[in-house]
Amino acid sequence: GNEDAANAIDVLCYGIAKFVGGYVAAMNGVDAIVFTGGIGENGFWLRSKICSYFGYMGVHINEALNQATVKGAEAELTEPDDKVRVFILATDEELTIARDTQEIVKNLK
Repeated sequence: GNEDAANAIDVLCYGIAKFVGGYVAAMNGVDAIVFTGGIGENGFWLRSKICSYFGYMGVHINEALNQATVKGAEAELTEPDDKVRVFILATDEELTIARDTQEIVKNLK
């Protein structure tokens, strides 16, 4: 209900959509958009708002499925025959950072 918070969310979602849209243009299209990490896995309302900017690509997520996903779930939010598909993939960011750091340190020797 806070207007400043709502505006901040709008700016965040617009910025993410603009960033992704830039990559879509640079790659001349995409097959899929994947949400991971804290926001991607847990923020159904953010996923919905971000994807609302991608109607020009034919992105129409299933809102019931989007809202029903739970932490750690992996799901497709679009239909398998949609032109651009949207997925949620669980990640373990801390483990990835630890493995990358270990590899970097190992290569310094």
